[in-house]
Amino acid sequence: METQQQLDYNRIASAIGFFRQHHRSQPRLEDAAAHVHLSTFHFQRMFTSWAGVSPKQFLQYLTADYARGMLKNTAASLADTAWESGLSGAGRLHDLFIKMEGMTPGEYKNGGASLTIQYSFADSPFGKILVAATSRGICHMSFADQDPQQALDALRADFPNAAYLQVVDRIQQNALFIFSQDWRRLDTIRLHLKGTDFQIRIWETLLKIPAGGLTTYGNLATLAGNPGASRAVGSAVAANPVAFLIPCHRVIRSTGDTGQYHWGSTRKHAMIGWEAARS
Repeated sequence: METQQQLDYNRIASAIGFFRQHHRSQPRLEDAAAHVHLSTFHFQRMFTSWAGVSPKQFLQYLTADYARGMLKNTAASLADTAWESGLSGAGRLHDLFIKMEGMTPGEYKNGGASLTIQYSFADSPFGKILVAATSRGICHMSFADQDPQQALDALRADFPNAAYLQVVDRIQQNALFIFSQDWRRLDTIRLHLKGTDFQIRIWETLLKIPAGGLTTYGNLATLAGNPGASRAVGSAVAANPVAFLIPCHRVIRSTGDTGQYHWGSTRKHAMIGWEAARS
């Protein structure tokens, strides 16, 4: 049975899809509310509570003009400057808490035979999440609202020889506090990831893109020290095993189009708008 948060997210996601399809005609509030079977009053209140801005403002965040504007404001030099200066602003604070550690060659090659992975399912503003951790940090986070078993099978495929326990631990809970924006309860989030040296470098570089900001594959390649490697960077971004914490949703095409996302383009639009409204 869906929780109220999941039901609200599904309604908001449906509204975002409606806005995307009809944004050129600037649909009325009444039309969007009818699309998700709510009164205009309840739709306005729910959307504003969830996103932090009105439906009209949120629609503006999702337009190509917004994407291009954000891209302009997060060119490589500005992203570097923001990172080095501490990513000022509440909406960007969470990046400072995330530290990454690659797995050892042995752990990488033996499919996690020496690892015990604890996992659980949790709710987020963007749907149900599968979150998993070793004793050293988060190793996997994926959206599982469509098929929880498929999400768990994908985790097991990454670490076929690990031992698995379905239990909620402190490492998982700490990572999930990122969605509440109550950082008084947030310790450093540690990631324990399986990837090639190139993938790890790209994922580390992604952490330098501030919340509310966007970059392109080309800019990301330059930031990572591999200018011209946009296609390889795209593959590394697509292989990201930790949704949201490693913010691959902040990478868009050079045209300003937000592009595709492993867990759905509507979810990507929702994340971009949610972060922009809070930055």
